[in-house]
Amino acid sequence: MADTQLQTTQAPVKLSMLTMTGMVVGSMVGAGVFTLPRRFAQETGVAGSLIAWTIAGVGMLMLAFVFQLLANRKPQLDAGVYAYAKEGFGQYLGFFSAIGYWASAAMGLVFYWVFIMSTIGAVLPALGEGDTLIAIAISSLGLWGFFFLIRRGIREAAVINRIVTVAKVVPIVVFVLLCVFALKPQVFAENWGGADYAGSLFDQVTGTMLVTVFVFLGVEGASVYSRHAKRRADVGRATILGFLSVFAIFASVTIVSYGVLPMGEIAKLRQPSMAGVLAAAVGPWGAWFVSIGLIVSVLGAYLAWSLMAAEVLFVAAKDDDMPRFLKRSNAADVPVPALLITAIFVQAVLVITYFSHDAFNLALDLTSSLTLIPFFFVAGYALKLVATRDTYRDDPRGWGRDLTVAVLATIYTLYLLFAAGLKFVLLSFVIYVPATILFAMARREQGRRVFSAGELVIFVVAVLAAVAAVVGLSLGWITL
Repeated sequence: MADTQLQTTQAPVKLSMLTMTGMVVGSMVGAGVFTLPRRFAQETGVAGSLIAWTIAGVGMLMLAFVFQLLANRKPQLDAGVYAYAKEGFGQYLGFFSAIGYWASAAMGLVFYWVFIMSTIGAVLPALGEGDTLIAIAISSLGLWGFFFLIRRGIREAAVINRIVTVAKVVPIVVFVLLCVFALKPQVFAENWGGADYAGSLFDQVTGTMLVTVFVFLGVEGASVYSRHAKRRADVGRATILGFLSVFAIFASVTIVSYGVLPMGEIAKLRQPSMAGVLAAAVGPWGAWFVSIGLIVSVLGAYLAWSLMAAEVLFVAAKDDDMPRFLKRSNAADVPVPALLITAIFVQAVLVITYFSHDAFNLALDLTSSLTLIPFFFVAGYALKLVATRDTYRDDPRGWGRDLTVAVLATIYTLYLLFAAGLKFVLLSFVIYVPATILFAMARREQGRRVFSAGELVIFVVAVLAAVAAVVGLSLGWITL
């Protein structure tokens, strides 16, 4: 059968636990880790970083446990981030979760292109910070090149991702080891308490939360791609294994950087700030080493995030929560229409970055904030499942542990919404509301009313939030 022939039914390609773990690690270890020194130094010192990583580590571990328990308790639900929200809170909020997660993954792809161009821009000034016309043109060529690569097949992309995952972790580990050998105890001690601009310790820790969310995005990768698991139990195992594999690396990259340069200097480094830190530790070759590692890392993560973005739209369409055209896949089991919509969205946002005064941080923060509502729904569904004892009456094992996990994960996701701030929560609705057209199309195809009474109330609230965001943008209260 020709590769270009689209079908509505196709047996999913099955992946091993090792490959699925690679999908988790591959999507988590992307560009974010290379930004950590500067982003943390702009907010806090060593003490605040230790507290922030403790909160983020425990919170994200609880969220990883939530994905594991839901994969075990509800194995029939595919593409977890979307399916869990729908199962727990209804179709429209499930749609919100799907769109939020999809938009977050797509914004992550935008961030990757901006970051690559910014990295090369240190050598080729015409690329600037990744937001010049030349940078956008080159990024666009790369975007569509990857589109044609990924549409060739899921298995091929997953295998490439596994190889690249190994290649990109090695430079990060080398960075940590070199910085440990170059660590200056006096500099580390002076960076312990933070700087005058950092504010109270609570504010310092809160200021780091969006970037910790960004680097941990992908912890749900195995859950999103659950229909491809050879064994459902592998979904939870891959999630936990992938998380534990990268947490120590992320925290180490942050902490050892404080022993190389004063935090005021780290805060002013050009991104990727890991390059500047290693250059200060070992000389100019360190910047080249990190930059090459970053490009390999980002290109690998790009594959994983592209696949996850398309997968969410595909599964939602199969459940009749998206228009029928999005449920089509080709002979290689690639949901081409969903992949195409993702590429078009990324292309549009790449153009918008030209008009942003800080495309780098805008893309990073929007990527993080757009996923907060989907994560909250996942934690909330786990809490609902445990509280109602759904599935626990027949199998009560682990109820107390699961209750603790669900409560902590819910509290953590609420704290993340607070840390993100009203600006990014409102901006997310500028995407949610127009995307509701897809929900309406799906309902019309089924001959159903677009909204139930409860869904209409949710839609009105969403419209008001989107209007507030647009007004804020026009009056300068919210800036891009």
